[in-house]
Amino acid sequence: MTSPIKSVGAFGALAGLLLIAAAGQSADDRASEAESPSSPAPLVTVSTAAAEEDAATPGPGCGRAGAGGLCLTGRALPARWQVPLTDGRRTVRRAAGPDGLLRVTAGREDHRIVDVDVVYGTDHARGVDGELAPDGRSWHSAVPLGAAQRYAMRVTTEDGDGRTVRARLAFRTGEPAGGSGRLKARFGPGPGSYGVGQPIVANLSRPVPAKDPAARAAVERGLRVDAQPRVEGAWHWVDATTLHYRPRTYWPAHSRITVRSALDGARIADGVYGAASKPLTLSIGARVEAITDSATHTMTVLRDGEQVREIPVTTGKAGFRTRDGIKVVLGKESSVRMRGESIGIARGSGDNYDLPVRYATRVTWSGEYVHAAPWSVGSQGVANVSHGCVGMSTEDAAWFFDAVRQGDIVEVVNSGGERMTPFDNGYGDWNVSWGSWRKGSALSAAGEQDESARPDAGRLRPMA
Repeated sequence: MTSPIKSVGAFGALAGLLLIAAAGQSADDRASEAESPSSPAPLVTVSTAAAEEDAATPGPGCGRAGAGGLCLTGRALPARWQVPLTDGRRTVRRAAGPDGLLRVTAGREDHRIVDVDVVYGTDHARGVDGELAPDGRSWHSAVPLGAAQRYAMRVTTEDGDGRTVRARLAFRTGEPAGGSGRLKARFGPGPGSYGVGQPIVANLSRPVPAKDPAARAAVERGLRVDAQPRVEGAWHWVDATTLHYRPRTYWPAHSRITVRSALDGARIADGVYGAASKPLTLSIGARVEAITDSATHTMTVLRDGEQVREIPVTTGKAGFRTRDGIKVVLGKESSVRMRGESIGIARGSGDNYDLPVRYATRVTWSGEYVHAAPWSVGSQGVANVSHGCVGMSTEDAAWFFDAVRQGDIVEVVNSGGERMTPFDNGYGDWNVSWGSWRKGSALSAAGEQDESARPDAGRLRPMA
């Protein structure tokens, strides 16, 4: 058997799904690009069209062609194109197709489409969702083709006797038209192990304003969070360049999370396309929760639901009440200098202080810590005398410092203080109800399912 032909030119040598046609072709068949009278009826016809504003004809080498402009075997095709494919012959001709969606149509009356598998990206790791017509005669992608992407398609049809035939196609799309921009997502926190309360953060390189909900929805569709075990979760827009992702409840203990972007090449808004982003993998440790009751002056530390320590503490006094609500450990500092002026206490005031502090676990950016306070041991477990931090003995603070990690939960109740804010002073995400959180998602607002809740689906097998 002869080797199947591979796409050349701009593609280089690509394997597997990058085959232009099925195995078993002769050299003459592989070289043929013109449809002749003796050519068999096309097995399927693959077509597309860019949006009207992107329909410019590609230049040599498939340069800036509009997101729907295509290259096939190293030569440019127009933004609107149609390729009839057979199981043993490849033909190419130019025609118009609608909507910028990838479309496949069965070319023989007795055939129906039974499988369409479309992948893209340099590693062909991403799939393209699509919909099949009820009669099985046609299929189209759910979203338009992306810019500057390599695609590989495999289509299988079935005749009336149940025999299947397969055709393959490889192509790449051109760069966005001039004046376009690229949007990249940078994920945080960094790789590592975190507590069950750690939100995922996506920082965007370009703002996506709230007045463009379609663009925000396009961004969310491309930001994938895969957790093992799986969770119900959603993105929430903090501002035009920042999104947070959290589950409905805390992450499952000892879970693993992978965050990635499928935005590369995707059209987000007029003139704006996604760029490649570095993925993030992190793990979640035990479920550690430290619950401080300011009314009883005690902190109860739980690990995976079991109490492991009860600590006498002191919290904020009148005028300096500790914030109520759920906070997340931001970091730990073995030694830090604390000054009253940093929280607005004037120098020379009776409340001013300047102290070296040990075993400081930070929970807000404004300076709220859980830390050693040997000067207030007599009040710990009895009264609230601090300027807003949770103070405890040096021994207990050292134990707590070693017991927690970034992302662990620190909750304060009954303090009489202000409520922890969601986003401007650390991670207060868990103080937002799930219903309100989902309202901050452009997908939820549009009535769509979070793309992170389901895997990529490039293949479609219609029901018999």
